[in-house]
Amino acid sequence: MAIRTDKEKLIEAALGHAIFDGMNDKAIMAAARDLAMPPDLARVYLPQGGADLAAAYHRQGDAALRDWLADGGATGRFRDKITQAVMYRLEIADRELVRGGAAVLALPQHAALGAKLLWETADAVWDGLGDSSQDVNWYSKRATLSAVYGATALYWLGDDSPIWRERAPFSIAASRA
Repeated sequence: MAIRTDKEKLIEAALGHAIFDGMNDKAIMAAARDLAMPPDLARVYLPQGGADLAAAYHRQGDAALRDWLADGGATGRFRDKITQAVMYRLEIADRELVRGGAAVLALPQHAALGAKLLWETADAVWDGLGDSSQDVNWYSKRATLSAVYGATALYWLGDDSPIWRERAPFSIAASRA
């Protein structure tokens, strides 16, 4: 069993509140109260409030994606592997947490962080699939996939088709329990 830091505990508890309160200081402070953590310490761990919480949740998903790719989760032709990786990344996410995170990261003051997170997801896919390019292709592959993943995630957030309604959201935090 891995030892979790106080910051990881705070993030996990705050995500439980974020479903109802949104990705914001209210969720973080509620989590701090749950953990008997001083509010000032919670602000040290997540100084940008909801933006840091959204980034932490996003990065948890990227870590799970990296693990899945490392275990050989994607198969077939290269383009099929990319499609599978993007779909897997969406399937492991809780749509309401993603929606809350997207709302925070869409604010102008957090636009750079949102773009960085999209880049990190694209990088996780390409690295996980063994991309070894060291020229301009390294950048163009990630830039293109960042745009594709961002557009796909936005479509997914609004998709009410039966395939997504039938699937229960997967929570990374719940899978650790």
